[in-house]
Amino acid sequence: MANPVFSQKTLDRYDYTQDGNDVMTVNSTINKVGILLLLVFASAGFSWNAMVSGWTAAPAMITIGFIGAFVTAIILIFKKEWAPALAPTYAIVEGMALGALSALFGQLAFYAVGLTFGVVLIMWVLYKTGIIKATEKFAFCVTAATGAVALLYLVTWVLGMFHITVPFIHESGWVGIGLSGVIVTIAALNLILDFNMIETAAAQRAPKFMEWYASFALLLTIVWLYLEILRLLAKLRD
Repeated sequence: MANPVFSQKTLDRYDYTQDGNDVMTVNSTINKVGILLLLVFASAGFSWNAMVSGWTAAPAMITIGFIGAFVTAIILIFKKEWAPALAPTYAIVEGMALGALSALFGQLAFYAVGLTFGVVLIMWVLYKTGIIKATEKFAFCVTAATGAVALLYLVTWVLGMFHITVPFIHESGWVGIGLSGVIVTIAALNLILDFNMIETAAAQRAPKFMEWYASFALLLTIVWLYLEILRLLAKLRD
């Protein structure tokens, strides 16, 4: 069990008879993660500037970006072989949404970016040193916790459609702050599963296009982590 879009079930669907030039490697995957992050930052920089410059259409970039990212991600989940084209597309439209949204938080967004990459680095070190191991029990617990968070957000969203507000979740009291802290921790632990799946896929000689798909899956977790850290910082500020 792992990231729902990148798990052992994903790897089991493919043939592993490729020669050495057509298989996934860890180093090449890391390079592609870097490319996707650069695209996110470039797109986010554009939409950030559009927001602070007061462009009339700039606020719409948030909605358009998130919808575009969602649609792209859904297509990519079912058409993984399209990852070399769709993963960069996802990074661009997601970056557009994140940049416009982050501009609303001002300086707080820069702190969130710094903390996000700090957490990613820490989790990578913890994984590589074996301090945290992606055992089956660990994966089960993290996946279950992630599912619980997804269910919580779904229930909150559905109730919101009927103008019913769930108390404490989005408030800046200690309960809301504590809940955000727990969710940030769960998002961070998902990075361990992503790192493990990348190494597992490379060891199993997954097809070359899976480098882009694995990079997309890791980017999903990083974006989630960033948004939760930004939410936590906003609650602490308030």
